[in-house]
Amino acid sequence: MKNLVIDIGNTNSKVGIFNQHELIEERVFVDEDSLKSFLQTCQADYLLLASVSKSYDGLLAYTRHIPSTYVLDHTLPLPITNLYATPETLGVDRLAGVCAAHAIFPQSPCLVIDSGTCITYDFINENAEYLGGAISPGLHMRLKAMHTFTARLPLVEITGDIPLVGNSTKSCLQSGAFNGMLAEIDGIIERYKQHNPQLRVILCGGDTHFFENRLKGAIFAVQNLVLKGLNSILLHNVGQ
Repeated sequence: MKNLVIDIGNTNSKVGIFNQHELIEERVFVDEDSLKSFLQTCQADYLLLASVSKSYDGLLAYTRHIPSTYVLDHTLPLPITNLYATPETLGVDRLAGVCAAHAIFPQSPCLVIDSGTCITYDFINENAEYLGGAISPGLHMRLKAMHTFTARLPLVEITGDIPLVGNSTKSCLQSGAFNGMLAEIDGIIERYKQHNPQLRVILCGGDTHFFENRLKGAIFAVQNLVLKGLNSILLHNVGQ
């Protein structure tokens, strides 16, 4: 059984091709036209579309040759119980992340930390109940905010090793953004562990490489977590 899952983000689209549970191919498309061209020739048995930003309407015409197509929204059945108070507002990437966490650690409470434009924290308990989490500014958003909302602070990037004690305006901005975010993540993990001693912590997202070796305790950095979560949702619906 060949599954195709598509994660449509704000800047690009990620495509995963699975043989049952195994990810056999991953692709990234930076524009919709190239994604449409790929869809026209891609052969699959099942397809799941998920988007955080765009309508699916422009793509569905290119998927008619795929026997079964699903669209991820708050009405689609899930392999977990979603207890979020406003499920229609929940980002599909966050939902996919906790579904993947449940597939990897089905009997454990999990905290999924996605470090990208924003940091999202998403918690699922040992009973496969998704309770919610938190959202805060990501690394580059913090740096950009300090530049945008002040008169003289420059816009800087994170490069190399970041000192704790900055000795220039640039390194002070870098230290504040990076070490502040590091302390935030460590602190939130510790608070979750106080209530869930068996907690599994999964780190994903574009800025994972900055933090995975600097956080306290056992952290699981998982590549393509959202794609794997989308596939678990697709498998759940195919098996319905």
